[in-house]
Amino acid sequence: MAKTLQDILSLIKDEGIEMVDFKLTDIDGRWRHLSIPAERLSESTMEYGIGFDGSNYGYAPVENSDMVFIPVLDSAVIDRYAEIPTLSMIGDVRVIDLPDNRPFDQYPRNVAIRALEYMKETGVADKMIIGPEYEFYLFDQVKYKNEYFNMSAEIFTPQAAFASDSDYSNNGYQLLPGAGYHNSLPTDIRNDIRSRMCLAMKEWGVDVKYHHPEVGGSGQMEIEVELGDMLKLADDTMSAKYVIKNEAARDGITATFMPKPLAQEAGSGMHVHMLLFKDGKPVFYDAEGYAQLSKEAHYFMGGLLTHARSLCAITNPSTNSYKRLVPGFEAPVTIGYAMSNRSAVIRIPAYAKSPESKRFELRNPDATCNPYYAYAAILMAGLDGIKNKIDPHEKGWGPYDFNLYTLSDEEKAKLTGLPSSLDEAIAELKKDHDYLTAGGVFPERLLEQLMNREKKAASQISKLPHPMEFALYYDL
Repeated sequence: MAKTLQDILSLIKDEGIEMVDFKLTDIDGRWRHLSIPAERLSESTMEYGIGFDGSNYGYAPVENSDMVFIPVLDSAVIDRYAEIPTLSMIGDVRVIDLPDNRPFDQYPRNVAIRALEYMKETGVADKMIIGPEYEFYLFDQVKYKNEYFNMSAEIFTPQAAFASDSDYSNNGYQLLPGAGYHNSLPTDIRNDIRSRMCLAMKEWGVDVKYHHPEVGGSGQMEIEVELGDMLKLADDTMSAKYVIKNEAARDGITATFMPKPLAQEAGSGMHVHMLLFKDGKPVFYDAEGYAQLSKEAHYFMGGLLTHARSLCAITNPSTNSYKRLVPGFEAPVTIGYAMSNRSAVIRIPAYAKSPESKRFELRNPDATCNPYYAYAAILMAGLDGIKNKIDPHEKGWGPYDFNLYTLSDEEKAKLTGLPSSLDEAIAELKKDHDYLTAGGVFPERLLEQLMNREKKAASQISKLPHPMEFALYYDL
C-alpha cells in the first residue's frame, strides 16, 4: 500500500495511469465518485483537497455545504473496471472553515473514526476487530416496474427450480428453494465468478477467508473475509460490494445485496463478528466464563441486546430488511444470545476457542446498511453495555441453547423480538439513541436525517399497491 504522495506518483508512472478516481460515501452507504486527470494530482490536492457540493449526498444541512475531499493514500488501488487506466482512492470529507478545514462530523468514515476514538477514551479497549460475512444473490435478469398501471418484479436465474422448464441455459441441474448450501459443480454454476470476485477483492486489499454457495437455491452466495480492524473492514465492505457488483456486471449478470429479493428463499444478511483488544490482549476471553467469554464480553452483549431494537434502524435500514427478519429462514427474530444457535440475535461460535479469536456475532445486520454507521453503532451499543454493566443473563436474554423457532406460542410470548417493520425500528431509535450520541460520535442532526430518510422510504412503500393485494382483494 502507498504511504506517500511520491509512492502514488511512482505508481501512476509505472502503471501508465491516466485518471485518478476519488470515491466518496453518501449517507445511504453508496459510493459516488469524481475523477481528475492523473497529472493534476499534487501536494496541493493532499493539502487543500478537492471541492464538491455536500448537499447532494443526503446529509443534514450544514451552514456551509461546500466541502473538500482529502484522499487516503494507502487506499490507492488500480480500478480495472474502468476502460481508461484509472487509480482509485477513498478519503475523508472536511467542511471548509477558517483558519483550517474541519472534519465533517456526519461523514460516515469520520463517524467510525470518532467511535474508535471514544472507545479508547473509555479505557475499555484500544482496538475493535470485526469480521462481516457478505451474503448476496446472483441473477441473470431482473426487471421491475413501478408505474401507476404496472407494479411488478421479475427475476430469472437458470439454477433455480422455477427455471426447470426454461430453454435458457438449462442444464437440468436446478436447485429447490433452500437447497443451495455448499452445492457442488455442475449445480454450482457460479463457482468461477466467485473465485474471480475473491481474487479481485484481494487486489483491493480485502483479505478473503473463503467463498461458497449459500442456502438460497436461486443463486445465493457468500464470501467471508478475515477478521480485521473495524475502520479497515468498513472500507473493505465498500470495496467488496463494488467488486462483487462489477465482476457480476462484467459477466453479464447482476449481483444484489437486497435482504429479501425472493419471497420463499433465504434472505441475505451481513453477520458481524466482533472482539476487542487492549494493550494487545483480548478483552473478551475468560477461560471460566460462559462460552469462555469474559464479563466485559457479556456486558458488551448486554448493550447490544438492550439497544437491539433501535440499532435495527441503522443496521437494517430498508423496508426490505424486515422481510428477511422473519421465522423459518435462518434469520434471527428473538433478542437473546446463545452458543452455536443461529436463531438468536447473538451467536457465539463454538469453533472460536483461542483467547485471540474468542468472539460472538451479531446476526441481524444486512448489507443495505451504511457499514461505517453500522459498525460504529454496534461498537457504541456494546460500550454502553460495559459502561452500565448490563448482564444479558440477568435481563433474561439467555443463554438460549435451544431452537427458538420451535417454541410454543406461549413460550414465544415471553420473548422480546426485533422490530417487524422499518417504521417500528425508527420509533425505537427516536426514543433510544443516547448511547449513539455519547462522546459526540453520532450528531443529533445526522440521526434525525437518517430517520427522516427512512420514514420517507417507508411511507412511499406503504402507499404502493402490491401484486399480492390483487390476489387477496380484487374480487371482493
